[in-house]
Amino acid sequence: MEAQNKTVLTVETTVNAPVAKVWDFWNKPEHITQWCSASEDWHTPRAENDIRTGGAFSSRMEAKDGSFGFDFGGIYDEVRDNEYIEYTMGDGRKVQIDFDAQGDSTKVTERFEAESQNPVEMQQGGWQAILDNFKKYTEAN
Repeated sequence: MEAQNKTVLTVETTVNAPVAKVWDFWNKPEHITQWCSASEDWHTPRAENDIRTGGAFSSRMEAKDGSFGFDFGGIYDEVRDNEYIEYTMGDGRKVQIDFDAQGDSTKVTERFEAESQNPVEMQQGGWQAILDNFKKYTEAN
């Protein structure tokens, strides 16, 4: 691992749903394929998730017009049901997600190490857009 300071970005939202529902919608592949995109012209046609410490996850994100796509995946470093997820992406970057139960709502906070190919503002915006999409989908279903 390179000895460099990594930029850690944070995105968050409060979902108007109890933590057990938020956890299920975040982790079940049948839900992931419904919300995991940053814009209307993208989608996630496939998702697999073994939500446990040491388990793996992967999903396929694609432009709906078929012009571009990529696989997104990693290994879970720590999982505490309805509370916390930490994983390492395929490229070695770390992600931490807190699920903070607040009665009938749940605050979701994601911290992730930025990559060096794209501007941090673009990465922050993209991850926030996906999180906003998750909130919208979870509250509507």
